Amino acid sequence: MVVDQLHETELDRLFQAFADSTRRDIVRRVTVGEFSVSGLAALYAMSFAAVQKHVAVLERASLVTKEKRGREQIVRANHEGLQNARRLLDEYEHMWCQRVDRMADILAEG
Repeated sequence: MVVDQLHETELDRLFQAFADSTRRDIVRRVTVGEFSVSGLAALYAMSFAAVQKHVAVLERASLVTKEKRGREQIVRANHEGLQNARRLLDEYEHMWCQRVDRMADILAEG
């Protein structure tokens, strides 16, 4: 299980990364194509430095990668990291569905 393979710090980074709407939007955008950090900054009503910080949070969570290309920092989706996140969320969903099914069984017995 992915849940058992990830350290608590990694789980915290992943959920922290997804906790912000701007970061979720950045992930959505870079899954379609690569963007420079300055290109991303132009899309949001915030400073370049703020977008850089959002990208850094996503990078620490292994959801995106950055590559220096000339003077630009190019941001891309980290597909392996996104797959791990998807598997993790699928496992949580499965676990909670089992619990709900068990509660339904207990209520049906009564």
